[in-house]
Amino acid sequence: MVSPHQSLLTGLYVILDPSVRPDRPLTVALEDSAQGGAGIFQYRNKLAPMKEAYAEALALRKLASRLRVLFIVNDRCDLALAVDADGVHLGQGDLPLTFARMVMGPDKLIGISTHNPDQVRTANAGKPDYVGFGPIFTPGSKQDHDPVVGIEGLRAVRSLTSLPIFAIGGITVENVGAVMGTGANGVAVISAILKARDIKQAVSDFIAQIPSPAL
Repeated sequence: MVSPHQSLLTGLYVILDPSVRPDRPLTVALEDSAQGGAGIFQYRNKLAPMKEAYAEALALRKLASRLRVLFIVNDRCDLALAVDADGVHLGQGDLPLTFARMVMGPDKLIGISTHNPDQVRTANAGKPDYVGFGPIFTPGSKQDHDPVVGIEGLRAVRSLTSLPIFAIGGITVENVGAVMGTGANGVAVISAILKARDIKQAVSDFIAQIPSPAL
């Protein structure tokens, strides 16, 4: 069964991580980004205890529902279900896709992070709803990242899957056009949005560089 949200998997995907800009509430970042035109958000908090993460995710989930944008939780299927998120995003070390689908059910989105062609092939065989691929450039929010794959690395994996691909890692308004030119369906951005002086304007600037999907 295909998720009813799958057709929305395109464009700008904003990752909300409180460690990137601790002085700015994630609810503010989500609302400003949505007003700027972003339609997909992921909550990522690898440090908070579960009770704290639940409270933070629930507030974001309620806001995302009101703003009618997609809300996805990083890593944790249990947290995603607890707040009735639209889906979960899995890393290579998280619950295998088959079991995540059993936990999440047929109508929730599941995305998988991939970093090389073999991981893309494996993910494609499991039929998630989308894959993240990168880092394309050196990330601004992560020190222990996988090897940088570059524009050509992204271009090379486009032919390996028909699934939506979101490029991630060091993507800025200056390079997003070249990234989208590889055939990626969208870009996942953290620092360039969360650290922006004016989030709404930063999102608008990104979206202006992203081609609209073909109807």
